[in-house]
Amino acid sequence: MSDVKYEKPTINKIEFAMASKYGSPLKTQNIRTEIDGVSVNELTEKYGSPIFVFSQRQIEEKYNTLYSAFSSRYPDVTFGWSYKTNYLNEICKVFHNLGSIAEVVSEFEYQKARALGIEGKDIIFNGPYKPYEDLKIAVQEGAKIHVDNLFELNDLEKIADELGMKIPVAIRINMDTGTYPQWSRFGFNYESGDAYEAIKRMYDGGKMYLNGIHSHIGTFMLDANAYKVATTKIMQLKAQVENDFNAEIEYIDLGGGFASKSNLKGVYQSADVIVPTADDYAQAITDAIYVNNKSEKLPKLYLETGRAMIDEAGYLLTSVHGYKRFPDGKKGYILDAGVNLLYTSTWYNFNIELDKHYEGENEPSMLNGPLCMNIDVIEEHLMLPALDRGSVLTISPVGAYNYTQSMQFIRYKPAVVLIDTEGKARLIKEVDDLATVNYKEV
Repeated sequence: MSDVKYEKPTINKIEFAMASKYGSPLKTQNIRTEIDGVSVNELTEKYGSPIFVFSQRQIEEKYNTLYSAFSSRYPDVTFGWSYKTNYLNEICKVFHNLGSIAEVVSEFEYQKARALGIEGKDIIFNGPYKPYEDLKIAVQEGAKIHVDNLFELNDLEKIADELGMKIPVAIRINMDTGTYPQWSRFGFNYESGDAYEAIKRMYDGGKMYLNGIHSHIGTFMLDANAYKVATTKIMQLKAQVENDFNAEIEYIDLGGGFASKSNLKGVYQSADVIVPTADDYAQAITDAIYVNNKSEKLPKLYLETGRAMIDEAGYLLTSVHGYKRFPDGKKGYILDAGVNLLYTSTWYNFNIELDKHYEGENEPSMLNGPLCMNIDVIEEHLMLPALDRGSVLTISPVGAYNYTQSMQFIRYKPAVVLIDTEGKARLIKEVDDLATVNYKEV
């Protein structure tokens, strides 16, 4: 006769008449046993837990869907892979092999792109802070410099004198697109005339000329029409500059911000309902270009979308370490992954899936991470059956920003696995250890 583990009984009130704030019905279990044919249990057994897992198949499908939506409507479009979204070397290589150039926002990311073999001419250098020497290198290597502020203009004028050259640059602008909050921190404002005055200064100084106009209006944008407004204003500024300075603007850049199928906290409609399609975004942008184009030649179109192409291809596998009862009767599970790895848990309700079917009814539960921090909560209200120590949970979508923003705090950063298009898993980043953390200490 096997021993039966005793657990003190508890009473939890469950409302049946309406949707509970805890979500799932009593007997419903969301289960994921594999990712692209590879068992989640085998992945954790081989590579450890927690572990990030990326699907190359899903990355390529997302890329091809989005690229097709734009290229079928517009003759000259190029994607720039947003390094800040996920700068793992093997992930960047997948996007570059698909045809993306690099979009970077720091000297670190610029150096990373160059180390991966991306030429300067195929790098878009964005961001509000570009160190002088790194900005000079980018100019020398022919990178697409997107000017953010007047101090950067000062630096570029000095660099032009040092190098004895006239520098082609793009300008980043911000504007009112009818959405809130307005991203006014980056670039020069369109409505106030600051953007035009900065461009005028470029031409008055004679050390730079404008070859591009860029705007990134926000993140997780649920209104495709906002891109129509942004594109219209960019095209109007383009026409004004070309007329006033006898210039030719080579390209426009609409940035990124396209939403993935993540579920926002505080939004009760499914992402499948509220997130625009690739066609919605593409139609809004390309229509506005055609309607507002005043020159004989159409501008080249750049896009820097990151989240929409990687988020749903990323998973975090985490294991149950233990559990406890809280004073209110709720069950609290302790996982080996927490907010140190899931930065975006502040904004999104993740999909939580079990590695198999568990016997018994669901009960109100909380998922806590391993950190000695009261804020380390992955999910505060979830209906779960009784889970065992070692049970594997799959958390998704987590492909965008979670790895790049994960913290080396209390615990080592985990390994990362990429499952290729043939369904083979390979390690693309080893788990950190003490040497990783201390190698620069003196």
